[in-house]
Amino acid sequence: MMNYMIRGKKIVTVSHLGTLENGSMVIENGKIADIGSWERMKEQFPDLDVIDCSSYVITPSLVDCHTHLLEFAPTSLYPVTPDTHFFAGKAILFHALSSGITALGEQICGHPLCDFSKEDYQKCVQDLPLDVSFATTSISIGFENLAHFTSITQSRGVTQYDLSDPVLVQMIALESDYPGENIFINATPANFTEKEVPRAGEIIFTLEELERIVNIYHRLGKRMGAHVAGEEGIKLALDAGVDVLHHAHGITDDQIEKAAKQGVKIVATPMGGTHLQPNSPEEILKFIEKDIPVSISTDSYLPPYQGTSWLPFNDQTLKGPDVLMLIANPAMQLLKKHHYNENKILALLTDNPAKLLGKDDVFGRLEVGLEANFLVSEGVPGLEITEINNIKNIFYKGVKVVDRT
Repeated sequence: MMNYMIRGKKIVTVSHLGTLENGSMVIENGKIADIGSWERMKEQFPDLDVIDCSSYVITPSLVDCHTHLLEFAPTSLYPVTPDTHFFAGKAILFHALSSGITALGEQICGHPLCDFSKEDYQKCVQDLPLDVSFATTSISIGFENLAHFTSITQSRGVTQYDLSDPVLVQMIALESDYPGENIFINATPANFTEKEVPRAGEIIFTLEELERIVNIYHRLGKRMGAHVAGEEGIKLALDAGVDVLHHAHGITDDQIEKAAKQGVKIVATPMGGTHLQPNSPEEILKFIEKDIPVSISTDSYLPPYQGTSWLPFNDQTLKGPDVLMLIANPAMQLLKKHHYNENKILALLTDNPAKLLGKDDVFGRLEVGLEANFLVSEGVPGLEITEINNIKNIFYKGVKVVDRT
């Protein structure tokens, strides 16, 4: 069905239109051609086929802008070989799709077991009903002997000195689609146990090195993101002019003020991802109150941080994109208590990450001219529902790609 109308109990547009009670959308050739009240639309388009979802909520589909689904997840979850790596990768990506996510921001860090290039990853996703942006990065893993890799050198380790090499940095920057974890200011625990990564959190760069790296990105017209946590690391990132803080666990109130003044964006990861306690609902509220553009992301696959009051997990088994709504729910509920509109709240999982990916003119909201990427659900994702089975239909470019009805 190329052209049709779909009707919902309400449509949460995450746009200037706000929420439309008893609303409908006209879809033409994969894009939204019109959106408004059911009464107006049925009169204006009397001959269009109608998909009646009038007992369900329609929202933009979700965007998870910080994931490791194609590089690290297959070897962490399955007994793959290089020949079967991407079979597992595609299964993992379908799991993300079935969780309501139609756009991803994937990190390519370089992996000791995976000698794959960005082109290999792009080839894997080219025929899938998903929009995948790739951030090319360097990475430092906090083993007893720090291990450094890059997306350019792939499975070949590099030295700490190499991470600041201007030729290598420029190659990484040129390949990057968006400001993901382009560098790791702190050594990462990745998805290893605490015993295996005793140096997780160690700071890798000096301010001078960071400034040179940021300048390379900016000279190329690129924004740069960084994995960072802890007051000292975040100070370095802000002083060096990093554009996007991924995690920012342990950020102080003064640093939140500075980030707001500098127009810095933050990707919050309430499940973990660094050596410190992850972003709490109260911290995410502070970001929003200072008008910092915030995206909530899974950083999956990850073992959830233990000892938080907002995460419901009792073990450290690796969690994937299906928990995005669940880990976002406490912060979204807190925003609702502070009288934020459901459109502003849902933007944390839709429009804000789309903007981070540089694709807010393509998806992230429901408005005329954007791709028809949307969910038909029993409630507003993350705010009213947290289980993926409550998402009944998932549409990508106007085509139904998941059906639970």
